[in-house]
Amino acid sequence: MRAYPISPPRFAGWLIVVISLATTPQFAAAQGEWEMTPESEAALERGLDWLAKNQGPRGNWESDDLGLVGMGALAFLADGHAPGRGKYGRTVERAVEYLLTNAKPSGLLNVADAQRDMYNHGLATFVLGQAHGMTGDPRINSVLDRSLKLIANTQCEDGGWDYRARRQDHGHDLSLAVMQAKALRSAVDSGLEVPPEVIQMAIASVRDHYEPEGISRNSPETEQMKRAGQFTYSRNGGKSSTAMAAAGVVCLQEFGQYDDWRIRKNLDIINIKIEELKGKEERHNGKLPFDAYTMYYVGQALYQVGGDDWKKSYPILRDRVVGSQILRADIPREHGKWGAGAHLGGMPSDLYGTAVGCFILAMPNRYLPILQEGRIEGLSQQFNSN
Repeated sequence: MRAYPISPPRFAGWLIVVISLATTPQFAAAQGEWEMTPESEAALERGLDWLAKNQGPRGNWESDDLGLVGMGALAFLADGHAPGRGKYGRTVERAVEYLLTNAKPSGLLNVADAQRDMYNHGLATFVLGQAHGMTGDPRINSVLDRSLKLIANTQCEDGGWDYRARRQDHGHDLSLAVMQAKALRSAVDSGLEVPPEVIQMAIASVRDHYEPEGISRNSPETEQMKRAGQFTYSRNGGKSSTAMAAAGVVCLQEFGQYDDWRIRKNLDIINIKIEELKGKEERHNGKLPFDAYTMYYVGQALYQVGGDDWKKSYPILRDRVVGSQILRADIPREHGKWGAGAHLGGMPSDLYGTAVGCFILAMPNRYLPILQEGRIEGLSQQFNSN
């Protein structure tokens, strides 16, 4: 049985290489109106205002889903609002405090149904990692230490993760792997050590979710590279989707596999889907261009790859997010929000959709540590599992 310790901040081994190569941000701030416009800034402020007004005294937006509460906090962190400071400081502080006080002694960040253990845990751990990177709060560090240890120790033998916080032979699907990938990379940003073998196994697991068109996924890579293909939900011919294409790209980028040929094939799929959004009527009905889960990873996949993909596709995505925001100043409970789509309803849908909408619009500010690093040369060699 594998059991991995996660050490408190001590820049040792591979971690020295990672941090020393991450000293120069890829960008310092929004690069002009092709990234942020007066309209997108106004929409972001309306969304944050909605989140602040509807948070509630417990700081959890009436939800015991720590993943969703974490997303609420992330929306503010992405716009540079730190806990306890500035206009929304108290709002962020309440959300982060809710996460910290509900962390279990094992490090698990889930108080909802156990079937949501690793969804909520991965997302909440990522958010706490970003908060720690922005504030250095020692209270966050102690929870992160336990939470990251849990991710390492619940990794399945094939490199994936199950819905429940338990180790078994096979992980469940790519949607779980990407949650943990974000959390593990956030650990690097916060100066916490993660065993390299955890990363290596995760990379191999993500690549196993890629399916080429017309041939077996076990075919030689030289043959797969000649064909179209896409990341899928599961390893046994599971469904393909824009969400899984983006999730696969995000995983490989987070682990430094920048030159993996699968990234380009999936990013082409994402760009096509975004291109289809051009010219659509602004309905301001709260319906995001993609469901919130897909939006969250599509935006990050574009940003991480950067270059022409980001410059061409982000403005389309941004404008569609702005055009879908509900504008009802006469109904304060509705004004400024988005819905999540998919299977959520009520306050959970409004929280998730609005948090993701704000996150997408705030990305060009590059306040989050994970958005400041850019490409870390040498990370691929550290974690290459081939």
